[in-house]
Amino acid sequence: MKLLKVFRDNPNERFIELAADTMRRGGIVIYPTDTLYALGCDALNNNAIERICKLKGIRSDRTNLSIICSDLSEVAKYARLENANFRLLKENLPGPFTFILPALSKLPKAFKGRKTVGVRIPDNHIALPLVQALGKPHMTSSITIDDDDDADYLTEPELIAERFAGDADLVIDGGHGGTEPSTVVDCTTDEPEIVRQGAGVLG
Repeated sequence: MKLLKVFRDNPNERFIELAADTMRRGGIVIYPTDTLYALGCDALNNNAIERICKLKGIRSDRTNLSIICSDLSEVAKYARLENANFRLLKENLPGPFTFILPALSKLPKAFKGRKTVGVRIPDNHIALPLVQALGKPHMTSSITIDDDDDADYLTEPELIAERFAGDADLVIDGGHGGTEPSTVVDCTTDEPEIVRQGAGVLG
Protein backbone atom coordinates (compact mmCIF):
# COMPACT_ATOMS: atom_id res chain seq x y z
CA MET A 1 0.00 0.00 0.00
CA LYS A 2 1.36 3.40 -1.01
CA LEU A 3 0.13 6.76 0.33
CA LEU A 4 0.79 9.67 -2.02
CA LYS A 5 0.31 13.15 -0.60
CA VAL A 6 -0.58 15.68 -3.28
CA PHE A 7 -1.67 19.30 -3.40
CA ARG A 8 -5.43 19.34 -3.84
CA ASP A 9 -5.48 22.15 -6.43
CA ASN A 10 -2.18 21.39 -8.18
CA PRO A 11 -1.44 17.66 -7.98
CA ASN A 12 1.94 16.21 -8.88
CA GLU A 13 1.63 14.86 -12.44
CA ARG A 14 4.06 12.02 -11.67
CA PHE A 15 1.88 10.86 -8.79
CA ILE A 16 -1.25 11.02 -10.97
CA GLU A 17 0.49 8.90 -13.62
CA LEU A 18 1.59 6.42 -10.95
CA ALA A 19 -2.02 6.08 -9.81
CA ALA A 20 -3.23 5.66 -13.40
CA ASP A 21 -0.58 2.99 -14.01
CA THR A 22 -1.74 1.18 -10.86
CA MET A 23 -5.24 1.07 -12.36
CA ARG A 24 -3.89 -0.14 -15.72
CA ARG A 25 -2.30 -3.09 -13.92
CA GLY A 26 -5.61 -4.03 -12.31
CA GLY A 27 -4.99 -2.23 -9.03
CA ILE A 28 -7.41 -0.41 -6.75
CA VAL A 29 -6.78 3.27 -5.99
CA ILE A 30 -8.47 5.37 -3.32
CA TYR A 31 -8.72 9.03 -4.28
CA PRO A 32 -10.67 12.18 -3.38
CA THR A 33 -13.63 13.43 -5.38
CA ASP A 34 -15.76 16.54 -4.96
CA THR A 35 -17.88 14.56 -2.48
CA LEU A 36 -16.40 11.53 -0.68
CA TYR A 37 -13.17 9.62 -1.01
CA ALA A 38 -13.72 6.73 -3.41
CA LEU A 39 -12.39 3.36 -4.49
CA GLY A 40 -11.51 3.28 -8.16
CA CYS A 41 -10.18 0.94 -10.84
CA ASP A 42 -10.04 0.63 -14.62
CA ALA A 43 -13.71 0.47 -15.63
CA LEU A 44 -12.86 -1.90 -18.49
CA ASN A 45 -11.06 -4.40 -16.23
CA ASN A 46 -13.65 -6.89 -15.05
CA ASN A 47 -11.40 -8.54 -12.46
CA ALA A 48 -10.59 -5.20 -10.84
CA ILE A 49 -14.27 -4.30 -10.70
CA GLU A 50 -15.06 -7.59 -9.01
CA ARG A 51 -12.28 -6.90 -6.46
CA ILE A 52 -14.03 -3.67 -5.45
CA CYS A 53 -17.44 -5.36 -5.34
CA LYS A 54 -16.04 -8.12 -3.10
CA LEU A 55 -14.39 -5.52 -0.88
CA LYS A 56 -17.69 -3.68 -0.45
CA GLY A 57 -19.73 -6.87 -0.06
CA ILE A 58 -21.88 -6.21 -3.12
CA ARG A 59 -22.72 -8.18 -6.27
CA SER A 60 -22.02 -6.52 -9.59
CA ASP A 61 -25.10 -8.09 -11.15
CA ARG A 62 -27.39 -6.64 -8.47
CA THR A 63 -25.84 -3.24 -7.87
CA ASN A 64 -25.86 -0.03 -9.86
CA LEU A 65 -22.22 0.56 -10.78
CA SER A 66 -20.81 3.98 -11.64
CA ILE A 67 -17.97 5.26 -13.78
CA ILE A 68 -16.01 8.52 -13.85
CA CYS A 69 -15.49 9.99 -17.31
CA SER A 70 -13.25 12.83 -18.41
CA ASP A 71 -15.91 14.66 -20.43
CA LEU A 72 -19.28 14.27 -22.15
CA SER A 73 -17.69 12.84 -25.30
CA GLU A 74 -16.39 9.94 -23.24
CA VAL A 75 -19.75 9.55 -21.51
CA ALA A 76 -21.38 9.07 -24.93
CA LYS A 77 -19.10 6.07 -25.62
CA TYR A 78 -20.47 4.12 -22.67
CA ALA A 79 -23.99 5.45 -22.08
CA ARG A 80 -26.85 6.48 -24.34
CA LEU A 81 -27.10 10.24 -24.18
CA GLU A 82 -30.26 11.74 -25.67
CA ASN A 83 -30.38 15.46 -26.41
CA ALA A 84 -32.33 16.42 -23.27
CA ASN A 85 -30.00 14.45 -21.03
CA PHE A 86 -26.95 15.86 -22.81
CA ARG A 87 -28.15 19.37 -21.98
CA LEU A 88 -28.82 18.38 -18.35
CA LEU A 89 -25.35 16.89 -17.91
CA LYS A 90 -23.68 19.80 -19.70
CA GLU A 91 -25.36 22.26 -17.35
CA ASN A 92 -24.41 20.39 -14.16
CA LEU A 93 -21.05 18.75 -14.84
CA PRO A 94 -18.35 18.78 -13.65
CA GLY A 95 -20.10 18.65 -10.31
CA PRO A 96 -21.24 16.49 -7.38
CA PHE A 97 -23.79 14.47 -9.33
CA THR A 98 -24.23 10.88 -10.45
CA PHE A 99 -26.49 10.57 -13.49
CA ILE A 100 -28.06 7.17 -14.16
CA LEU A 101 -28.16 6.56 -17.91
CA PRO A 102 -28.90 3.61 -20.24
CA ALA A 103 -25.67 1.59 -20.54
CA LEU A 104 -24.03 0.72 -23.86
CA SER A 105 -22.34 -2.59 -24.65
CA LYS A 106 -18.74 -1.33 -24.43
CA LEU A 107 -18.76 -1.81 -20.68
CA PRO A 108 -17.30 -5.12 -19.40
CA LYS A 109 -18.90 -8.27 -18.03
CA ALA A 110 -19.46 -6.82 -14.56
CA PHE A 111 -21.97 -4.40 -16.11
CA LYS A 112 -23.73 -7.04 -18.20
CA GLY A 113 -27.32 -7.67 -17.24
CA ARG A 114 -27.46 -4.11 -15.96
CA LYS A 115 -29.30 -1.81 -18.33
CA THR A 116 -28.01 1.33 -16.64
CA VAL A 117 -24.75 2.90 -15.53
CA GLY A 118 -24.08 5.77 -13.17
CA VAL A 119 -21.94 8.52 -14.69
CA ARG A 120 -19.81 11.06 -12.83
CA ILE A 121 -17.57 13.94 -13.90
CA PRO A 122 -16.46 15.30 -10.51
CA ASP A 123 -15.32 18.87 -10.01
CA ASN A 124 -12.02 17.83 -8.48
CA HIS A 125 -8.42 18.55 -9.49
CA ILE A 126 -7.29 15.01 -8.64
CA ALA A 127 -10.13 12.79 -9.86
CA LEU A 128 -10.33 14.42 -13.30
CA PRO A 129 -6.57 14.35 -14.09
CA LEU A 130 -6.58 10.71 -12.96
CA VAL A 131 -9.24 9.65 -15.46
CA GLN A 132 -7.53 11.73 -18.16
CA ALA A 133 -4.20 10.04 -17.44
CA LEU A 134 -5.81 6.61 -17.53
CA GLY A 135 -7.25 7.39 -20.96
CA LYS A 136 -10.55 5.63 -20.24
CA PRO A 137 -13.20 5.68 -17.52
CA HIS A 138 -12.59 4.31 -14.09
CA MET A 139 -15.20 2.53 -12.05
CA THR A 140 -15.91 4.44 -8.85
CA SER A 141 -17.52 3.57 -5.53
CA SER A 142 -17.48 5.78 -2.44
CA ILE A 143 -15.74 4.33 0.58
CA THR A 144 -18.11 3.41 3.37
CA ILE A 145 -17.64 2.50 7.02
CA ASP A 146 -20.13 0.28 8.84
CA ASP A 147 -19.58 1.79 12.30
CA ASP A 148 -20.63 5.42 12.77
CA ASP A 149 -18.02 5.72 15.51
CA ASP A 150 -15.35 5.35 12.82
CA ALA A 151 -16.64 8.28 10.74
CA ASP A 152 -13.17 9.86 10.67
CA TYR A 153 -12.06 7.02 8.43
CA LEU A 154 -14.24 8.51 5.69
CA THR A 155 -12.42 11.85 5.63
CA GLU A 156 -8.82 11.41 6.81
CA PRO A 157 -6.52 9.90 4.13
CA GLU A 158 -4.02 8.44 6.62
CA LEU A 159 -6.83 6.66 8.47
CA ILE A 160 -8.31 5.52 5.15
CA ALA A 161 -4.93 4.04 4.18
CA GLU A 162 -4.77 2.27 7.53
CA ARG A 163 -8.29 0.88 7.18
CA PHE A 164 -7.86 -0.36 3.61
CA ALA A 165 -4.18 -1.36 3.81
CA GLY A 166 -4.88 -4.97 2.86
CA ASP A 167 -7.39 -4.21 0.13
CA ALA A 168 -6.33 -1.16 -1.91
CA ASP A 169 -3.00 -0.73 -3.69
CA LEU A 170 -2.62 3.05 -3.42
CA VAL A 171 -4.21 6.01 -1.62
CA ILE A 172 -3.99 9.55 -2.95
CA ASP A 173 -3.96 11.95 -0.03
CA GLY A 174 -5.71 15.07 -1.25
CA GLY A 175 -6.45 16.45 2.19
CA HIS A 176 -9.52 16.25 4.38
CA GLY A 177 -12.41 14.62 2.52
CA GLY A 178 -16.09 15.43 2.33
CA THR A 179 -18.93 13.76 4.21
CA GLU A 180 -21.83 14.23 1.81
CA PRO A 181 -22.35 11.89 -1.17
CA SER A 182 -23.25 12.92 -4.68
CA THR A 183 -26.81 13.69 -5.72
CA VAL A 184 -28.10 10.78 -7.81
CA VAL A 185 -30.36 11.62 -10.76
CA ASP A 186 -32.22 8.92 -12.71
CA CYS A 187 -32.29 9.92 -16.39
CA THR A 188 -33.91 6.72 -17.66
CA THR A 189 -37.48 7.93 -17.17
CA ASP A 190 -39.48 10.52 -19.09
CA GLU A 191 -38.38 13.23 -16.66
CA PRO A 192 -35.15 13.23 -14.66
CA GLU A 193 -35.81 12.17 -11.08
CA ILE A 194 -33.61 12.79 -8.04
CA VAL A 195 -33.38 9.45 -6.24
CA ARG A 196 -30.86 10.63 -3.65
CA GLN A 197 -30.30 14.22 -2.62
CA GLY A 198 -26.70 14.81 -1.70
CA ALA A 199 -24.20 17.54 -2.40
CA GLY A 200 -25.09 20.07 -5.07
CA VAL A 201 -28.28 21.61 -6.36
CA LEU A 202 -29.44 20.39 -9.76
CA GLY A 203 -29.60 23.21 -12.27
